[in-house]
Amino acid sequence: MNTEFSRPERLDTIGERERIVEIVANEAERAALAKRFAIVSIARLEARFTIRRDDSGILVKGRVTGAAVQACSVTDEPLDTQIDEPVALRFVQQLVAEGDEVELSDDALDVVAIVGGAIDLGEAAADTLALAIDPFPRGPNAAAALAAAGVISEDEFRPANAFADLKAQMAAKR
Repeated sequence: MNTEFSRPERLDTIGERERIVEIVANEAERAALAKRFAIVSIARLEARFTIRRDDSGILVKGRVTGAAVQACSVTDEPLDTQIDEPVALRFVQQLVAEGDEVELSDDALDVVAIVGGAIDLGEAAADTLALAIDPFPRGPNAAAALAAAGVISEDEFRPANAFADLKAQMAAKR
C-alpha cells in the first residue's frame, strides 16, 4: 500500500450524514508523489470531499485540485499542468468476485475496496492526480523536434503496400 499521502478516515467516524473533509499535501508528500508518478514536481495538491455512509458502503464525492510540472515526452522541457478533477467513489467491504456480472447504471461510481478499518482519502486524491496527468505530454517544441529527428506524423504516413491508395481509388470510381 502506498503511503506518500495518507489521510485515513476511520469507518466508525463516518455516519449517514454528509461530512466535509478537506486535505492538503505537504511539501514532502508532494515530492514523494512526484517521484512515484515520475513527474518533475507537484506544486500543490488539495482535495475537498463530502463523505457519508449508506447501505452499500461509504460514498465519497468531491474535487481534487492542484498544479504539477511534467517533462515533455519529446524534448524534456518542463510543462505546467493544472489539475481540477471531480471525484465520485464508493468504498465497499468486499469487491465483486471475478467472473460475476455487474450492471452499471449511468450514475455508477468507481468502487474501491475498504482495507482495514478506514478509507484513505489521501490515496484517493493521489490516484485522481495520477489519472488526470497526461502520460505523454508534449510541449510547443515537440513537433519541430520530432520532424528534425525524421519522425513523421500520422497525417504524413503513407503505407507502402498494394492497398495504400485503395480508398482514394474507390472514391474516384464513384
